[in-house]
Amino acid sequence: MTAAEHQTDSRTPAPGGTAKLAGRTVARVGFGVMQLGRQPRDPSLAILRQAISAGVNHFDTAHFYGPCNAYIHDALAPYPADLVLVSKVGADHDPDGTPVPAQRPEQLRAQVDANLAELSVEQVDVVNLRRLDAQPGLIAEGDQLVALDDQLAELTALRDAGKIGAIGLSNVSAAQLRQALPAGIACVQNNYSVLDRAGEPVLDTCGEHGIAWIPFFPLGSANWGTFRNVTGNPTVTAIASELAITPAQVALAWLLAHYDDTLLIPGTATPAHLTENIAAGGIHLPAVAITALGHLAERNLRQRKALT
Repeated sequence: MTAAEHQTDSRTPAPGGTAKLAGRTVARVGFGVMQLGRQPRDPSLAILRQAISAGVNHFDTAHFYGPCNAYIHDALAPYPADLVLVSKVGADHDPDGTPVPAQRPEQLRAQVDANLAELSVEQVDVVNLRRLDAQPGLIAEGDQLVALDDQLAELTALRDAGKIGAIGLSNVSAAQLRQALPAGIACVQNNYSVLDRAGEPVLDTCGEHGIAWIPFFPLGSANWGTFRNVTGNPTVTAIASELAITPAQVALAWLLAHYDDTLLIPGTATPAHLTENIAAGGIHLPAVAITALGHLAERNLRQRKALT
């Protein structure tokens, strides 16, 4: 493959083109704000304004992320009419700042109310319920083991009251998604990347029902070892070198090509990385690259089994 086979559509008005989220039209490359909670206010506001100036109109946040909701308000209010703000509930911090599960219905309601206050809105466009049944992250125990139907009943009541516009799910199985379908599910956020495709059955279910798919950890994590560190994978880096783009752009472009209703929310606190992530929306990988990347998860699984 050659760089000439790789095309970038600089005329796309929205990064990655557009897709539907809860009936709203959003750019397929959005922005996850979590990393901004680890840096001061002024550079965070600059990043948010850079994103919206580049055509991003889907921002993923949470009360759980500390000052991020306040940053969004200070940077973007009064909000543009096409802006879609998505939050998630299911976790919180205890008084000393330690992350803790917050799965009970009354806790979900309190988190929604906190999001409304911090964002200064009457309705959060989409609220994702983060289940804590499995890694990555917190695991629910004791009184935090709450039935999915009870949680959906609370979120449905909040939707009926106008406090949230639509319900999404995060970190769920295909069975849980099918269980939740009668409640009306706008999107699913699950761990998924070109190397880690254990969530494929959930994605298949999304495809059957026209549900937006929002992969988190799309670049993997070095903390999980080289098998899940997407940007360090030899196939990914070789394709990036041949196309004169970054490994992260290869991974993001593959996700966009894999499912038409994929919405990306890559996060960063660095202006240069934000520019690269947004540019990934205009990258069209050659067929040979898509084929090679498509084989990665299967090959990766065989390699992991060989070492056990």
